[in-house]
Amino acid sequence: MLPAEVVKLLRQWWRERPTADDAAVAPEQRWLFPGRSQHQPLTTRQFGRLFKEAAKAAGLRKTVSLHSLRHSFATHLLERGRDIRLIQALLGHSKLETTARYSRVAIGLIAKIESPLEGLSPPRRGRAKRDSKEPPAP
Repeated sequence: MLPAEVVKLLRQWWRERPTADDAAVAPEQRWLFPGRSQHQPLTTRQFGRLFKEAAKAAGLRKTVSLHSLRHSFATHLLERGRDIRLIQALLGHSKLETTARYSRVAIGLIAKIESPLEGLSPPRRGRAKRDSKEPPAP
């Protein structure tokens, strides 16, 4: 899932990218993110290395990985109120328990949860009967 603005930028880049290497590559073998060879896509290992280099260049001190992006993705969706079953489908999990491990909910989010009883109106008290000698129930 990419924001529309990112998709727009990627499309613009695809149209304007250097095309000198495309002459030797069939159109169906051209990759948005080519690997070492123009005929092969970027591998997950190469992408992982690039990701770590980018994190280092950004000055991140915490150890990050592509897997940590999954945790962040799930947590942010959950914090925005998305249903956990939707997150389960997006992550491709067959078991909800697997998704629950990814969705580390921020403590602040938990603290903001109100009891469903908070929204109830106080009970209306009926009029006490004048004839009754028994005190009204509390």
